[in-house]
Amino acid sequence: MTMRHDLLWRAARTPDAPALEGADGTWSFAELAGRACRAAGYLCATVPAGGSPIALLMNGDARFAAWLHAVALTGRPVLPLNLRLTASELAGQLEHARAACVLGEAGDARLEDLRARLPGCPVIAAPSLDWLPAGWEPPEDRPGDGDDILAVLYTSGTSGRPKGACLTWNNFFASARAAEDRLGAAVCRRWLACMPLFHVGGLSILMRSVLFGGPVRLQSRFEPAKVSEALDGGDIAAISLVPTMLSRLLAHRGARAAPGGLQVLLLGGAAAAPELVARALEKSYPVCPTYGLTEATSQVATAAPPRAGEPQPSPMLPVLGTEVRIVVEGRDVGPGTEGEIVVRGATVMRGYLHDAEANARALRDGWLHTGDLGYLDAAGGLHVLDRRDDLVVSGGENVYPAEIEAVLLEHPAVEDAGVTGVPDADLGARVVAWVVIKPGCSASIESLQRHCRVTLAGFKQPREFRFVAALPRNAAGKLQRRRLAS
Repeated sequence: MTMRHDLLWRAARTPDAPALEGADGTWSFAELAGRACRAAGYLCATVPAGGSPIALLMNGDARFAAWLHAVALTGRPVLPLNLRLTASELAGQLEHARAACVLGEAGDARLEDLRARLPGCPVIAAPSLDWLPAGWEPPEDRPGDGDDILAVLYTSGTSGRPKGACLTWNNFFASARAAEDRLGAAVCRRWLACMPLFHVGGLSILMRSVLFGGPVRLQSRFEPAKVSEALDGGDIAAISLVPTMLSRLLAHRGARAAPGGLQVLLLGGAAAAPELVARALEKSYPVCPTYGLTEATSQVATAAPPRAGEPQPSPMLPVLGTEVRIVVEGRDVGPGTEGEIVVRGATVMRGYLHDAEANARALRDGWLHTGDLGYLDAAGGLHVLDRRDDLVVSGGENVYPAEIEAVLLEHPAVEDAGVTGVPDADLGARVVAWVVIKPGCSASIESLQRHCRVTLAGFKQPREFRFVAALPRNAAGKLQRRRLAS
């Protein structure tokens, strides 16, 4: 793709079509573009010139979308920040990204903390879009070609060290085209967005809207009752959920079948239990399991919408323009053999921001080495066995044990710590910490919880602590996490 299909391109074609629907009412593409242009003018007048990312610490509402497009119109990458992170965690990402500024919500106490931690980075409470003056005009050649970076999304590796995946305009639009090819016309219609917009899955919904002109119904957080009510309205064609959300939605709706207008339920973010998928299909939910990752702009392999009455989902086949291989020690293996999932295609990121070492590990000869384990069946369907060796996916959020262990080891009474996940019917997995206390010291569960709350986001905090005399380690001293829960 040589042309950038940005918001102004869409607004020129379907100005009066609805773009966003939510608590702020309905904004047409022309109204969204007008607000984005005013915000872009503010940014150009406020933020020093350069190419560093502009970070957004905002709720998942229409304002977030407007500021997202505003940053894009200035030609800079946008850095959406996870709202659940602490100021300490946010500061680490912002420092690493060398962010030009942070735009947050007035009243967010973390803004003042970030100002103290980042004296060289302006931290701004975003003004009301309706108060900003009009008159800013984007350059005619805005803002470059499709290989420019649109977004930097931070995702940790198994080490727990955050890495900023640089995703281009072409990455997002290749992903959108692939979604249309696999999922059909539903991607061009009304999509209910109840996932965080700072994740690649939520951000992809906004970019598909720009490309195809379909409206997005925004819900800033997942609430089963509100999602159910929206679906019963009959005008929602598609929705994205993680397994935890689907489980809660089914529990809320009880015996009620899926609404007739729903054509696609894209289910990703973590491996879904076959029993959960079967329950949803039995009630006519059009479940399309998908495997993807931030570094590949969301979807890598996705199942097509099921036919009525099918008891099992269709295979997760690689999406349009994406190749998938399974390798063991650098060599391809045949169907049914487990190995590392490696991916190549137009959706694969440009690379990690300011991280040559991570790029050398992950990107080799044009292939993205995911670190995830799986196998291909004889028909080319992908079966994912493990997201990563040590990764815990809890409630749709990636939790990295090494990061939590490092925090626990800072507690004055902790000698050693190990973290892993154990199966949980609601969350998929819950975070559990095994702790060794130093001789002569003591620590209560409450003191460990307080210690974790200072630094870690809520979804990362252990749900359970287990005190042990020693942790399983191999001869080299490496923690054997898989033995913790055995």
